[in-house]
Amino acid sequence: MELTPAGAPTSSAGADGRPGTGGREPLPVTVAPRDFPTNAGGLCQKGWTSATVLGVPDRITTPLVRGADGDLAAATWDEALDLIVSRVRAVQAEHGPQGVAIFGGGGLTNEKAYALGKFARTVLRTPSIDYNGRFCMSSAAAAGNRAFGADRGLPFPLTDLGGAEVVLLLGSNPAETMPPFVQHLAGARERAGLVVVDPRRSATARLADDGQGIHLQPVPGTDMVVLLALLHIVVAEGLVDRDYLAQRTSGWDDVVRSVAAWWPERAETVCGIPAEELRVTARRLAAAAPSHGGRGAYVLTGRGVEQSAQGTATVTAAINLALALGLVGRHGSGYGCLTGQGNGQGGREHGQKNDQLPGYRKIDDPAAREHVAGVWGVDPASLPGPGLPAVALLNSLATPGGPRVLFVHGSNILVSAPNADRIRERLEALDLLVVCDFVPSETARLADVVLPVTQWAEEEGTMTSLEGRIIRRRQATQAPGEARSELWLLAELARRLGSPVAFPTDPAVVFDELARASAGGPADYSGLSHARLDAHEEAGGDGLFWPCPATPTASGSQDHPGTPRMFLEKFATPDGRARMVPVDHGGPTDDVRTDAPTYLVTGRVLQHYQSGAQTRRVPELDRIAPEPFVEMHPQLGLRLGVADGALVRVESARGVVEAIARWTDVVRPDTVFMAFHWSGIGSVNRLTSDAVDPISSMPEFKVCAVSISPATPAAQDTPVTQEVSV
Repeated sequence: MELTPAGAPTSSAGADGRPGTGGREPLPVTVAPRDFPTNAGGLCQKGWTSATVLGVPDRITTPLVRGADGDLAAATWDEALDLIVSRVRAVQAEHGPQGVAIFGGGGLTNEKAYALGKFARTVLRTPSIDYNGRFCMSSAAAAGNRAFGADRGLPFPLTDLGGAEVVLLLGSNPAETMPPFVQHLAGARERAGLVVVDPRRSATARLADDGQGIHLQPVPGTDMVVLLALLHIVVAEGLVDRDYLAQRTSGWDDVVRSVAAWWPERAETVCGIPAEELRVTARRLAAAAPSHGGRGAYVLTGRGVEQSAQGTATVTAAINLALALGLVGRHGSGYGCLTGQGNGQGGREHGQKNDQLPGYRKIDDPAAREHVAGVWGVDPASLPGPGLPAVALLNSLATPGGPRVLFVHGSNILVSAPNADRIRERLEALDLLVVCDFVPSETARLADVVLPVTQWAEEEGTMTSLEGRIIRRRQATQAPGEARSELWLLAELARRLGSPVAFPTDPAVVFDELARASAGGPADYSGLSHARLDAHEEAGGDGLFWPCPATPTASGSQDHPGTPRMFLEKFATPDGRARMVPVDHGGPTDDVRTDAPTYLVTGRVLQHYQSGAQTRRVPELDRIAPEPFVEMHPQLGLRLGVADGALVRVESARGVVEAIARWTDVVRPDTVFMAFHWSGIGSVNRLTSDAVDPISSMPEFKVCAVSISPATPAAQDTPVTQEVSV
């Protein structure tokens, strides 16, 4: 996307952290498509309207502090920061460093994500930090790290997909969630090779219509059975790439034994997909593999299979299938995960995760601790160990031994976290809730202190794409009012808390420090800088891929070309081989039963993004998708006495929501679908399960059991919300 300001912005942060304001009013911004490899000049509705959020009427432009009357009111920065510092000191004096927690976001720039992790470990010295990427990519990350020794969403450029003969896509609906992506599926569709696995006949699944591919519509929560059956068929019919398995993998024999029990007819009884459809799919995928003379094949996973209590195992099953066919680490084939947030890849690389240091290092690795502590100028022994992952952290708030203060950056957890009614209880019980945001999100409305921060077009920095491509973000306009960069905020809090650790506020300087801290780690940025990225773009480049280590030549220049395609020669494991791990199907934690006989699956719609805090404020988008709804098959509606367009009540073991029923044949008769963009009585995450994957700690958002009945006006239970003066 190109941002065109009405005047030339100042590119560096001022002394007060307000990027280049120069005393002027915010400049208008025009959004236009950019011919970039990942989108090829395309923008979705959210992209075209994104500039609207810069000037919404309720933009937060001054710090807000909750007064004795219970209302949030305007305050000065000094008043807000003095209050925060005094409360933090008091809580840590009584409860120790772990009494203060941080919850970050996958939309923060690399620089801000890095500074946030550094602030937690060196200033607060708390282990209590995690971020909303735990809700998005953590299962794929865990499976990728275990199998390959490194986690990069796509270890190849997105444009490589265009040459594939088959693309197997599980648990993702990019036709609605990121429409420009769809053009990269055109080659597979032309070759009748798009295979979509989804319980809904989504917009993406419909791309496989008319002979352009296959749509497999399993029972919700049984995607792993589909994968195990496909691998069983590949093994039984002698379609595996034996040379590749012998040379590049370990653990194959155990995997073969683990899929022996999933012959197609047995799989059909669990996942509902006819055995012959499974056989056709497996043979089509194998025929596209290079070892069989095919043009290439890809296996891609998304949130639909990852947001599960067996998410890591399901992704592992997908990786096992791709490895068995010899796809990974080859030009024109591979496995990849589609990320779900603006900086979903970079946000998980530099220290926001509870167990992580910059460069995707483990915080309990002595060598990693020593290296990063050296960059930060602190004693390695002073760095805390791993803390609790997101769901456990949020559930521990204001409980005995749990944090009493929470900072929230770039996340609207009251809408986006599972079992949201419990999250509200925990947030309300805190001694202090500080939210950094630019609009009064539902979480901000609960806060004791709200701090106005800069948005995407108002700041400098970098983002990392799902392919590991580091891209410059440039300031196009000034922030309004008193909004300031989080880099300034963290530096100011560190100063007021008496920390000797340096916190630069210039994003270019922060990036240079991040690069040094990442040196030698799996996500090595040490050969990069803002200046190099700028020069690369000026020369016609489109970003550089990590790992990109510093490799000085005789002249002293840093010239590593970056790594567009990983694993071509070896994997990032100690022995260079991919690890294959046997897995088995266990089913959803909250499965259907007599009192909850219907599956609920969740997802997104084209017009809205994440919790909707931004997109629900864009009139063009809100007009098209103004309210929550429940998709249900007409057969289910008739059986339950719920008319199309009627108000329906949906109840799980955790809560109740109400929304308008929409009859449609895109869902199975045993399933309903809701999007998670809305708050209040229609907020679907009041229903979702906070059971987590035992390895990734990702919650099971995607499927749970519900009962459904017609709603009555008396049954409505809209939660109390607090208005915010901005």
